[in-house]
Amino acid sequence: MPTATTTSKGQITIPREVREHLHLEAGQRIEFIIDEAGQVTIIPATLDVRSIKGIFTPPQNTVTLQRMKDGIRRRGARKGPKR
Repeated sequence: MPTATTTSKGQITIPREVREHLHLEAGQRIEFIIDEAGQVTIIPATLDVRSIKGIFTPPQNTVTLQRMKDGIRRRGARKGPKR
């Protein structure tokens, strides 16, 4: 089981085994979650954008840039001139 020692400033070095398991790299932030039983869980506070790949489904109706411009123009024409 990996262990760490607290310094006088309250700092620790996270053991390599734990850093590798969490895929932590230098400069990344971590969060400490304390549950009702007092157990502490350490999780990375930043996610690699690749980890969310595929969680969103592609849109059913795509809109071209030209259709957006036309819609904006039509809506602006209905409002009348600016004062």
